[in-house]
Amino acid sequence: MVAELPPAQRVSDLAEPRADLRAAWAIERAAALAARHAGDAALEWRHLERAHIVSQPLVGLHVRTHVAMLSAAARRGERREILGQAMRLLLAGPGSLTGRYPVGNTGGADVSALRPMPVPDDLRATLDLLTASETRR
Repeated sequence: MVAELPPAQRVSDLAEPRADLRAAWAIERAAALAARHAGDAALEWRHLERAHIVSQPLVGLHVRTHVAMLSAAARRGERREILGQAMRLLLAGPGSLTGRYPVGNTGGADVSALRPMPVPDDLRATLDLLTASETRR
């Protein structure tokens, strides 16, 4: 199951692109928490990865996503992921501040922290709107 923005919060209905990113992030984080409470670690991780994709342009949300990913890895006892998330916590803030982050990267230790990845179609419009908005500035 992939979380979708409710009709009232779709990209075309939001005046501010960053607000759209925040809304998409909140939906993914809520879905991750619901999956966690249901005992579905794989689904929780999938939603954390999606939250990571939309959080990258926003320092606070990007760091908070890596904290959540670190917590999930710790609950599962995955040492490699714990170390990977600790490293990514150091890089997330500066990467977002400078705009130097790999677009679409899912944020897990199973992929390079520098590797751009395809953005899921349902998240692409949200990120494209932000890019277009910031290009016009």
